[in-house]
Amino acid sequence: MDLNLEHPVGTAMGSLFQLIIADLKNSTPLWEDLVMKASKLHMCLRSAIQAISTYLDAFQKIADAATNSKGGSKEIGTALTRVCLRHKAVETKMKSFTAAIMDCLIAPLQEK
Repeated sequence: MDLNLEHPVGTAMGSLFQLIIADLKNSTPLWEDLVMKASKLHMCLRSAIQAISTYLDAFQKIADAATNSKGGSKEIGTALTRVCLRHKAVETKMKSFTAAIMDCLIAPLQEK
């Protein structure tokens, strides 16, 4: 499409294009800051997931010990196992969210 810059529509389109380019150039530091902060969030979430994982492993050991005991502790162990499984489901969702931050936000923005 050939824009005739003598025509009012062509002039308006050219001016609009220049404004968009100027806005994009001015917003580059903001995008870089977002990528930097998202990367920091990603690293913190990975650390938190690691801590949650080790906590849940210790919690599961207690639940298993209670389940394998005699008497009323079996029911407590079963209940603790259910709680642990629910927390592991939350951990899995956190892992998915953390991966999405990297795959769908940080990496694409760094490529651009």
